Amino acid sequence: MGRVVVEVMPKPEILDPQGKAVVGALPRLGFTQFTSVRQGKRFELEVEGDVTPEILAAARQAAETMLSNPIIEDVVAVHDASEVSA
Repeated sequence: MGRVVVEVMPKPEILDPQGKAVVGALPRLGFTQFTSVRQGKRFELEVEGDVTPEILAAARQAAETMLSNPIIEDVVAVHDASEVSA
């Protein structure tokens, strides 16, 4: 069974209140090295068999038409989960 990962982020010009809240809280917890945070969404789509270029193309189309709001979000990545290292 294969898995496709889709990552969606707010467009740069869109305000990100969750990201602002996180960046404000990090220094209070001792994490002073971070100056900005943007919070996005991650989707994991499972498929039968291997992830092929056709599957990735279909996942990108699904991401652009349903998984994201193209007015305020960008699809920033669509990839085979087996090619991603943690």
